[in-house]
Amino acid sequence: MNILRKILFPVALVYWIITYIRNFLYDVGLFKSQFYTIPIIAVGNLSVGGTGKTPQIEYLIRLLKDYKIATLSRGYKRESKGFILANENATAKTLGDEPFQFYSKFPEVLVAVDANRKNGISELLKNKPEVILLDDAFQHRKVKAGFYILLTTFNDLFCDDYILPYGNLREPSLGKKRANLIIVTKCPKDLSELAQEKIKEKLKVSIPVYFSTIVYDDYVYSENGKVKISELNEEKVIKDLTEKIKEDQSFSIKFDSLEQISEKIFQVMKEKIK
Repeated sequence: MNILRKILFPVALVYWIITYIRNFLYDVGLFKSQFYTIPIIAVGNLSVGGTGKTPQIEYLIRLLKDYKIATLSRGYKRESKGFILANENATAKTLGDEPFQFYSKFPEVLVAVDANRKNGISELLKNKPEVILLDDAFQHRKVKAGFYILLTTFNDLFCDDYILPYGNLREPSLGKKRANLIIVTKCPKDLSELAQEKIKEKLKVSIPVYFSTIVYDDYVYSENGKVKISELNEEKVIKDLTEKIKEDQSFSIKFDSLEQISEKIFQVMKEKIK
């Protein structure tokens, strides 16, 4: 742990108290949560950083394919404001990277973004979905989902972490009690049953705990469609991406399968950008 984080330990104590009180006030009903009759599944985590929420939402979409599904995300780093429902004119700039990925892969799904989850749900209900999937909504206490899925990564379990800014937790690990099930993500494919049992003991919960691993897609998705990773021309990828990054320093790219793309691409890009 770096020196700055240690220095900020007193700040972490104050933040712990604030988040604890906030959750307590929601738990006892002094702060009100909006309930809904429609099935709503919230996927989230206790920590900052990636725990695999996007693959989990996509898994639920495939699992619930026989229903009219809607997804609601904040739309991180999008250039639009307010409620946006994806259509044929949608781009990563209007939706954000992850929601645009949902829409690109599952055009039959109602994909929406809104930082105000209550308003977003109200707008989605006009389209009569049968189930709503809330992306990264574990801390959105103003909305009461019917089912909460809490994600934590194999290499960074929430029980081994600390509250911000001393650690990476958004709220005390006591927040786990709101979950209906926990999924330990990004596990090795050969994780033994004994290792799984040890993790369950560390988490100290009475709810079901499942373990998942990531299987990468065969395609890269963009606003222009999709292309097989095996068909990517490395030199063209290097040229296009370096030009884009030089043109727009805020540009970010997201592949479904970093492991299947030669590391040479990123090393060469790094040199060219310099």
